[in-house]
Amino acid sequence: MTTIQNDLKESVSVCVEVGRLMLSNGAETYRVEDTIYRIGMSLGINDVSVFVVPTAIIVTASDQFDDEVTQLARVSDRETNLEMISMINQLSRDLSKNPKSANEVRVMLYRMQLDVNEYKPLTSIFFSAMGTGAFVLLFDGPFISVPIAFVLGGIAQAVFEYVSQITNVSFFAELIAASIVGLLASLAVSLGLGVNRDVIILSSVMTLVPGVAITNGLRDLMAGHLLAGVGGLSKAAMTAAAIGIGIALILSVI
Repeated sequence: MTTIQNDLKESVSVCVEVGRLMLSNGAETYRVEDTIYRIGMSLGINDVSVFVVPTAIIVTASDQFDDEVTQLARVSDRETNLEMISMINQLSRDLSKNPKSANEVRVMLYRMQLDVNEYKPLTSIFFSAMGTGAFVLLFDGPFISVPIAFVLGGIAQAVFEYVSQITNVSFFAELIAASIVGLLASLAVSLGLGVNRDVIILSSVMTLVPGVAITNGLRDLMAGHLLAGVGGLSKAAMTAAAIGIGIALILSVI
């Protein structure tokens, strides 16, 4: 294998890593494709072809000698970290002005992963609870229901994260979390700890609602990425179904 081929392979590997970081942190597929293309060109690749779906990235590149390299990366873990996406977008803009070698870009990506803020589970649970408590007022609910929604929102987030780690199936995690919210909300209202069970339940499950998935799915559809858009909206629909089924099961027996 020649030195040129080694350089091409390393450049493609860096492009795939860029896409993996963006996709696993909640970026839209069209943004991932555009960023990979721009970074690939800044690395001196002669031609870059990128295909991205919500669970995989395929990058094919060639150089001026018609040497070709194709790499595939599967993305199974998805979360939302807009800071990482913003940092990579800025890196793409910087490389367009001041190109660097593939090894230098890889080091920069590694430093980004060290520098990006990752909240601890307790912090995530606390702020989820704060958000759900505020939703009571947003939905014009009584102030007396804010504390119970605060508690239930935190419980829902904690249950979701715990079950997700055990089963690795988000549908069951969302269903169980929503069921527990419905059960505890009904119990709290019956004990006089809250008023308007519907508002409490609605507020407490808001952190489970797939807002990012819906937004990304619609943006992908508008950008012409039909496969990714339909896939993202399908996942959002499954999440909404899990929440609805979990609450309906509890309310039907109470």
